[in-house]
Amino acid sequence: MNRISEITKRDILDLFQNGIDIEEVFETKKVTYLYSGQMVELDFLKRLYDLKSMPSCDSRFSNAEDDIWQHTVNNDDYPYCWVFEDERFQLKNGNDEIYLRFICEIFHPAVRFEKGYWEDFFTEINKLLQHDGYEIYPAEKISNRDVYSWKLYQPENEIFVPFSQRNRKAIKQKQKVVKIKREARNQIYQIFKRYDYRYGKISETGWHYDVLISEEVLHDIKKFYTPKCFNKENQYVETNSLKDFVLFTSPYCVIDAIEFFDKYCKSDFAAEINTIFNLNDISLKLKNGKIESIGVSHITNSSLASIGEAGLKELLQEANSYYEKENLKIAVEKLWDALERLKTYYSPTLDKKKSVNRITEGMSGQKEPFKVMFDKEFFDLTTIGNNFRIRHHETTKVDIEDGRHYDYFYKRCLSLITTAIQYLDNGGVS
Repeated sequence: MNRISEITKRDILDLFQNGIDIEEVFETKKVTYLYSGQMVELDFLKRLYDLKSMPSCDSRFSNAEDDIWQHTVNNDDYPYCWVFEDERFQLKNGNDEIYLRFICEIFHPAVRFEKGYWEDFFTEINKLLQHDGYEIYPAEKISNRDVYSWKLYQPENEIFVPFSQRNRKAIKQKQKVVKIKREARNQIYQIFKRYDYRYGKISETGWHYDVLISEEVLHDIKKFYTPKCFNKENQYVETNSLKDFVLFTSPYCVIDAIEFFDKYCKSDFAAEINTIFNLNDISLKLKNGKIESIGVSHITNSSLASIGEAGLKELLQEANSYYEKENLKIAVEKLWDALERLKTYYSPTLDKKKSVNRITEGMSGQKEPFKVMFDKEFFDLTTIGNNFRIRHHETTKVDIEDGRHYDYFYKRCLSLITTAIQYLDNGGVS
């Protein structure tokens, strides 16, 4: 996606090159901030790019890392902010994801200079990005400091439509089916209780008053429909109790409550909700204030439970974790490692080729057309792993530059693996 205009990129570059004006007690002061924060440029760039695999612009050197060291450390003759216009880093003409990841890294706790003016620059850059439909937001914490990610920007005056209303047609036609068991509902409500607090509001007449988040959530829901739950007589009746609403109503309404609750909470809330989804094998994810189905991209605990080989299980857990953090490169690398591990599932009793044959025989029920299909899929995915640079240290492969291709590779490989593991003999071959 390329929504960030050259005008916005130019204005952000100007902030770093020329600084910004901030208001102090009796004057306006011009302040600057290094995009690499407390780090030298080379170390900062290595957090985002595999510089040794990138080309050099200096014929004396074979890779970008040596080139950059020469011109930013040894000689220091590259102009400040040169990286924003260097085609190798795709910040000027690349897709939005690359640019936004770079900006988020500038404000990472390990990078930013806490005593500098990073917060002022963060605010100004966010304002510019919002014009093009994005915003930087605190997605998680490290050592109680915000780690930032990006999301689509939703103006405050834009009406938020909850899950059940956004997906009304699909739910009615049973194209979307969600089940949330009582145990999971209790866990969700316990999270609500921990995050429920009073905060100040001002009425239209200027009256200051406090209100609980739980009260606001029900108020928000009432803008779309009347909150109801099943009572002890199994009658579906109106309720003003968020607890009863969560425990005894439609699962789609529970999802609505989560989305509205998230509006008033910090990033830890989403992480805890997603943990509950994962623990209960609910294929949903709360992201950017909305809950979405995660389908084939998700590895459930029940799937993992069927795997008898610890190394394979660990690789799949890691792949899933990196995918949920949107680190698609590492997620794909871990998944391909898992594929290779899967091939040797029945080793050492069987060699790799015979082990794969044993797996595809189980998947196909020894029916020839399915056996041919699964054999071909193992072969094709192996070929992809051999031809494309899925493992970062393999510098002779074809580079994957489009993040959407990583998503395709991940979902295709995961589809084969999650199907195969349903047919594995947990005891292996004795």
